[in-house]
Amino acid sequence: MRKSLKTLVRPNRAHFTVPAALIGTLAATLVATPPEAAPMTSEREPRPHWRGVPATPSVTTHVVAAGESVWSVATAHGLRPADVLAWNGLDWSSVIRPGQVLNLTAPAAAQVAPTPSAPTMMSHTVVAGDTLTGIAQRHGISLQTLFDANGLGWSSVIYPGQTLNVPGVTTAAAVAPVAAPAPAPAPAAPQTAHTVARGDTLSGIAKKYGVTLAAVFEANGLGSGSIIYPGQAITVPGTGAAPAAAATPATPAVAASVDGLDAEQIENARLIIQVGRELGVSDRGIAIALATAMVESWIRNLDWGDRDSLGLYQQRPSTGWGSPDEIRDASRSIRVFYGGPSDPNGSRTRGLLDISGWEGMGFSQAAQAVQRSAFPDRYAAWEGAAYQWIAALG
Repeated sequence: MRKSLKTLVRPNRAHFTVPAALIGTLAATLVATPPEAAPMTSEREPRPHWRGVPATPSVTTHVVAAGESVWSVATAHGLRPADVLAWNGLDWSSVIRPGQVLNLTAPAAAQVAPTPSAPTMMSHTVVAGDTLTGIAQRHGISLQTLFDANGLGWSSVIYPGQTLNVPGVTTAAAVAPVAAPAPAPAPAAPQTAHTVARGDTLSGIAKKYGVTLAAVFEANGLGSGSIIYPGQAITVPGTGAAPAAAATPATPAVAASVDGLDAEQIENARLIIQVGRELGVSDRGIAIALATAMVESWIRNLDWGDRDSLGLYQQRPSTGWGSPDEIRDASRSIRVFYGGPSDPNGSRTRGLLDISGWEGMGFSQAAQAVQRSAFPDRYAAWEGAAYQWIAALG
């Protein structure tokens, strides 16, 4: 079914779009959006094509008129909004006003600035359990620096055996491990076999036994995208006694490992993970729920959307997803997205667990079976980031 910018029609589900007049107001709410998840455009109109910085621009400044935003000004001149923000010393939270003059090209000083010498590089070979966040922390660099050195972003997926550039370091000897495993009572401590129970996760098992998630990955030949099942035996290395009581995770460390999400998004992401655990949903299902919420609402419990769409998943009262108050109940809307036997909507709507064979579908295909979006490929762009959020928050 075709959709346009102003009306997106699909059965049982609506996908919201952002009216042009609201773009400037909403800029402050947008964080961590990858290039693949740019704002939606009509299917009947070509998507904007960013030309980058023109070699010899015909217009170098623009006087802001009433109703204009950085987005509308940039697209009108074929530029990227991020470049216009940078050239004018602005950020996504900045507000522009009528009469304000915007630069449409880089300042002269920036154009003639000498190219800095390339930082010293070393390489890192990805092993099972590695994440981009973990690699950046291990080498003492920012996640964005690692992205820039390898042409990666939040949606990128890394694989064991892959070689990454790590700038700004000179020797591997200076690199500290991500985290030291819990001290063993003896060098040859026996391993423990953990039988997976409903609701278990690899990160939860690692915390339960006081070992690192990377150690559990390595001992079982698993990775961040692996799925575990009730009854499965998981080897826990370096343990010989009963697991210690779970410790409360350190909030500052968690916050540092989810770069790009603000406090509101982190709170909602935690709730999505928590509800998924309570329902016994696999890590893959929780990752789909997180990625879908990012595409639909930037993981924010919105009180607006296309037509009557609301909340984290932009569910619509008019198509049976619940009353406005019910949809704005974040916990309830998450349970409705997951669906299954405990779905508050019963059989009125269909959630992820109600879709036969969803575990065997592609990432975007499974999300699309619930959402029925006009842009189904956007969910897969957040798959890698979703697994990182689970590792950090789950």
